[in-house]
Amino acid sequence: MAKVLIVYASRTGETQKIGELIGEGLRISGVEADVRKTNDIASEKDLEDYDGLVLGSATYHGDMMQGMKTFLFLAEKADLSGKVGGAFGAFGWSGEAPDRIFETMEHILKMDMVSGPLRLKSSSLGGGIQMAQEYGKDIAKKLAG
Repeated sequence: MAKVLIVYASRTGETQKIGELIGEGLRISGVEADVRKTNDIASEKDLEDYDGLVLGSATYHGDMMQGMKTFLFLAEKADLSGKVGGAFGAFGWSGEAPDRIFETMEHILKMDMVSGPLRLKSSSLGGGIQMAQEYGKDIAKKLAG
C-alpha cells in the first residue's frame, strides 16, 4: 500500500483541518496517510518511508510560516526527487504560501507534483471539505501512475 506524509504549519488550526481532509481523500482511495505538524519531524530520515509528501502552511504576512520554511530546509537533505507531491494552505487575504511551497517542491526538491496547489480560505467554506478530499484523491491517482 502506498504511503503519504502530510506535513503542515498552522496558526489557527485551519491548515491542519485541510491537511486532515486531504488525508481522508487519500485513505478513501486506499492510500495510507500520516498527518503531522512540522515540528513532529526530527530529521530527513523521517521522510524515507513515504511514497509521497504533501506540505501545507498558512499564509502569514504574505509568506509561509517559519515552521514550514525550516521543514523545507530539512527536506532538502532527503532524497525526494521523483516522489509524488502536493501543496496546500489556508489564508485570510493573499494566499502565497501554497504557491511558494509548491514551487520549492517542484524546482528545488524535484518532486513529481500534482497540478497546482490547493488554496482555501477555510475548509468549511465554498465546498472546501470536498475540494480538500478531492486533492487527496488526485494525489492517490498520481501515485497509482
